[in-house]
Amino acid sequence: MGGHEHSHTYGPSGTGTVVLDLGGDTGALIIYTGRELLGREIEVSRVDRDGNPRTHSAVRERRVRDGTFHGAVYPDLPAGVYTVWWDGDTPVGSVTVTGGVVAEFALPTSVYSSSD
Repeated sequence: MGGHEHSHTYGPSGTGTVVLDLGGDTGALIIYTGRELLGREIEVSRVDRDGNPRTHSAVRERRVRDGTFHGAVYPDLPAGVYTVWWDGDTPVGSVTVTGGVVAEFALPTSVYSSSD
């Protein structure tokens, strides 16, 4: 919470390094991206709470039993509907997080090709 800078290491995440605390009114979210967003932080925020602070997670290469994927993991989110943000001003969609369940969201590829 202080004014310190966030530093992230973007090496691959091994199987089991993200602990998902599921149950009750707590769920988890995985946002699938592509390797072109490696290292980028993606923010989500609760739709139903004005001024609710955004939660962010960095896109990493994540190793799973079947191979690898690139994405951001949010391990313990209160159940609710969340907006997924492309940047500070641009929402790309919403996803419902349910207690005890891992929700999944695929970042639209059309956003990648915007000419910034």
